[in-house]
Amino acid sequence: MNYHNFKKKCAAAALGLVMAFSLGTGSASADSKMDTVITKTLGTSYKMGGTTLNGFDCSGFTNYVFKSLGISLPRTSKAQFHVGTAVSRNNMRPGDLVFFNTTGRGVSHVGIFVGSGKFAQSSSSRGVTISSLNESYWANRYIGAKRVMSTTSYKAVAYD
Repeated sequence: MNYHNFKKKCAAAALGLVMAFSLGTGSASADSKMDTVITKTLGTSYKMGGTTLNGFDCSGFTNYVFKSLGISLPRTSKAQFHVGTAVSRNNMRPGDLVFFNTTGRGVSHVGIFVGSGKFAQSSSSRGVTISSLNESYWANRYIGAKRVMSTTSYKAVAYD
């Protein structure tokens, strides 16, 4: 195993543990289909335009996760922002998309809410990781959330 693969596996294992311990009541179970897909992507490098385990950009990551669950999303964060139903921050559930303005020009980043105030994302600096919505960087750039899964889909893939 080369150093890059070892580093990726260690990062994925550590982040998987963080994700499993951070999920609580009202959040996705660590055993849900969605969490299983996300956990397998943790540590994957950021790659502009990336849509595979060889590298993801933010919307490539969300697209990959949802496609793995049988749900189709548009390709870009801006296009993803135009689907689903708006959800208030205090009514989010795991699987809701969360959107941010990181460029000062509107929607430019997307992640997947995983519960307990955390979201999974492909960060340009850290690759696929779990971050806190309360971290000042994200809190100051948060635009909103969209629900793209029906209650039936949610119960099948994001809830145990």
